[in-house]
Amino acid sequence: MKRTLIVVLAAVCSAAALAQERDRAKIPEQYTWNLAEIYSSDAAWRAAKDKLAAELSSLKRFEGKLASSASTLADALDRQSALDKELSRLYAYASMLADEDTRDSQRQGMRQEMTQLASAFGAESAFIEPELLGAGKTTLDRLAATEPRLKVYRFYLEDVARRATHTLSAADERLLADAGPMASTAANAFGILANADFPYPSITLSDGRTVKLDQAAFNDLRALPNRGDREKVMSAFFTALGGFRRTFGTTMNGEVQKVLFFAKTRRYATALEASLDGANIPVSVYTRLVDGVNRNLPAFHRYLKLRKRILGLPELHYYDLYAPLVGSVKLDYTPEEAQQIVLDAVAPLGPEYRATIQRAFKERWIDLLPSEGKRSGAYSNGGAYDVHPYMLINFMGKYADVSTLAHELGHTMQSYFSNKAQPYPLAGYPIFVAEVASTFNESLLIDSVLKKIKDDDTRLALLGNYLENIKGTMFRQTQFAEFELRMHEMAAKGQPITGDALARLYLDITKKYYGDAQGVCRVDDYIAHEWSFVPHFYRDFYVFQYATSFMASEALAAKVKAGDQSAKERYLRFLSAGGSKYPIDLLRDAGVDMTTDEPLDLTIKTMDRVMDEMEAILARRPATAR
Repeated sequence: MKRTLIVVLAAVCSAAALAQERDRAKIPEQYTWNLAEIYSSDAAWRAAKDKLAAELSSLKRFEGKLASSASTLADALDRQSALDKELSRLYAYASMLADEDTRDSQRQGMRQEMTQLASAFGAESAFIEPELLGAGKTTLDRLAATEPRLKVYRFYLEDVARRATHTLSAADERLLADAGPMASTAANAFGILANADFPYPSITLSDGRTVKLDQAAFNDLRALPNRGDREKVMSAFFTALGGFRRTFGTTMNGEVQKVLFFAKTRRYATALEASLDGANIPVSVYTRLVDGVNRNLPAFHRYLKLRKRILGLPELHYYDLYAPLVGSVKLDYTPEEAQQIVLDAVAPLGPEYRATIQRAFKERWIDLLPSEGKRSGAYSNGGAYDVHPYMLINFMGKYADVSTLAHELGHTMQSYFSNKAQPYPLAGYPIFVAEVASTFNESLLIDSVLKKIKDDDTRLALLGNYLENIKGTMFRQTQFAEFELRMHEMAAKGQPITGDALARLYLDITKKYYGDAQGVCRVDDYIAHEWSFVPHFYRDFYVFQYATSFMASEALAAKVKAGDQSAKERYLRFLSAGGSKYPIDLLRDAGVDMTTDEPLDLTIKTMDRVMDEMEAILARRPATAR
């Protein structure tokens, strides 16, 4: 019964100037998170960590006695929950501190200590589920019926019974728990290489600037208006990654073999089944997504052709995919402007939702700006149950960054409401629903912004950005999901997982999705190495949930945006439900069934309507502006 940590941007100056300041010491405090609310200092963290380490053995007194009485079972589960809650808090602090500067070996050491402590906790509690299974469902039901404290554990106890076939003996469960630090080696090695040690290349742009292409800079510069610059940025970045393909292939192989080992050990037929079973998600949901998106690639290709038309290109290349659709429209924002835009967008969800987001801005829940050594990307971490969630973002002042802010605030709000409404054992929501709240916020954002924009060029740019969101969240993440599935299938067949093999696989799948053979979008050979800097591949079968969550959120948001009060109330209940049910059931309660094609079909219809409007705008623009 261990919760999953959900880790599902001063002075008056421009956003561009802020984005260029990479010295963390010079970033205004208001744009940094305040981890002192979790622990007042590293010394306080250390004391709490040592105290927890000494208390882990207290679980032993319950071994062999869990079913002896209802009160004993409740005492044991309460104790396990309390230890897990403190472990989660400790882990949240150490991991976020390490992410501030991935070059700091002391902080990385703190994170490693937590990995080891989590493994020790798993070993100490390994007897619990085998012993519960040994007691039998009839006995557990009888005990639960007589002890009010066990009410909060009913769902957990029923889930233990469901997973009986894949639960090992106490000794074997302890052995798997002890393997935890070793099992995280591949992901940790990738993280240090990608964020701290990798020799990212420098290039000279057409304006004479020399820039270092770290991940934050790459994400920004791949959207430059100058086509030659875009090609140079993408070619240099992925070629540099390709130079380390053997290393990246080795770390990825370590991850894939780990996943395969645990799947076999727990007697699952495939790694995919093992990954999805924890949340009781049918394998058909995954395969239905991949098959359905492949079926709807013509809609994606229609968008790519539209992008080519708007940009006025004789041939669309992969390096053109992030270029601004309407170069004359400058969508740049200061952090304060971004905050206000998000606050306006979420107004349909009510005053408490909006007020909580204001707290996040004012009370330093967010580490907003990029800095040297800081972890790339963005996330929300709700692991400090008794404090509040935190967010890491690398804000560069573009509309995409405003969208990222709204996205991560969606995660944060789900963590906040679930932690507030649910006791700790039920507060951790399943990963499968984790991206619903985030993409729901993005849907509210684009709707809010478009309502205020009448200018054709700006509207065209924003509609294009919305389609980019569909591209990035549904088509691209499903492309990643198909690549990941094929990669794990290769391992199951005993085929080599090398950098070169993965590059070939990735290039073939990418060319299919982007219609390279049909001339829709040319995928240059160096794109074969794009897979190697995607950190999500080190969280087995995670990425498909971006796509399924996006489809679910589109279906739910449409009703809320239409003013359906009951839909809003169902959605807010969903945000507060935590992990009180299986994810498929949580979404059914909210109003969407993910075991059907309906969410995908609705998303494609929405996509077609947006493209219809964009084409109508193009039709009424002067020929010289097309």
